[in-house]
Amino acid sequence: MTRIKRGYIARKRRTKIRLFTSSFRGAHSRLTRTIAQQRIKAFVSAHRDRNRKKRDFRGLWIGRINAVIGEKKKNDSYRNLMYNMYKRQLLLNRKIVAQIAILKGYCLFMIANEIIK
Repeated sequence: MTRIKRGYIARKRRTKIRLFTSSFRGAHSRLTRTIAQQRIKAFVSAHRDRNRKKRDFRGLWIGRINAVIGEKKKNDSYRNLMYNMYKRQLLLNRKIVAQIAILKGYCLFMIANEIIK
């Protein structure tokens, strides 16, 4: 039987994986098995943290809105503002309301006074 030399395919595949993990430290960027494991772990973390980022930003926006509303009207809350906005069908998302709260707090105060009666 003739000898079959392994081609460049496997080396090409490993090189492609190594390029992805080239910035990792230690064995995580040098050893082939560890590289494969770290690559999977990186993809899992990226997927998980995309959802976590959405959650974190929503919490940030809610905190900003609540701070401005609580500062202007002592007995009013974020919950009442959002409830009344949806009841009046003023559909502004939390990101936009938070930007209004930070840049023009008095505008949010005027909106809240108009909505909450």
